[in-house]
Amino acid sequence: MRTTVLLLSIVIALQIGCDKADDNFVPHLPLITQTGENTFGCYIDGKILIPRDGEGTFNTPDPGMRFVGLGNPPNYEYIDIKIRDFKSGNGGLLDIHIPNLHQIGEGTFLINESNCEDSVYALDTVNIRCRWLDETSQSYKWYCSLPDSGLLIITRYDFENRIVSGTFSCRAVNRDDPTDFIEITEGRFDIKWDDLPGNFP
Repeated sequence: MRTTVLLLSIVIALQIGCDKADDNFVPHLPLITQTGENTFGCYIDGKILIPRDGEGTFNTPDPGMRFVGLGNPPNYEYIDIKIRDFKSGNGGLLDIHIPNLHQIGEGTFLINESNCEDSVYALDTVNIRCRWLDETSQSYKWYCSLPDSGLLIITRYDFENRIVSGTFSCRAVNRDDPTDFIEITEGRFDIKWDDLPGNFP
């Protein structure tokens, strides 16, 4: 009986410690790197978005970052870099859609219009969509990148080592309100995609 009580006390203490650690978590932008560190960060109207894993279901966590490609590698028809913040309560979600990554490789590319869809439903251009919490209305809003509204710079594309790195920024419009705009700034990612999903606390 004493052993059971002791074990239960340890489990509760560990849980409280984890909760407090999470309460004290301070997100920050990662450094800009090109070594496959599995990092991502950007500002959405001055507020930070980084990937954070969720608890998921059936003991399988929801990954904070995923790399999804359609087609036979290396000739993917497109790739989506999918970012989710499951812990901060801001509903943070951002997808970067890149067609023909293997063909375009490294370079500077215009970010174009998004239809606020992802995967096969996205427009066949480099584009970004995001979802963010409007603190005033306490509702989630979808934003779609505008035509020629920013730049995606692929600084490293290394299929052999499964690494893609880059920076990005753009302007986006509310899907449901054409007068509501946001700025996505200081975006950076450094992904070794065969090591994903990673550990994003």
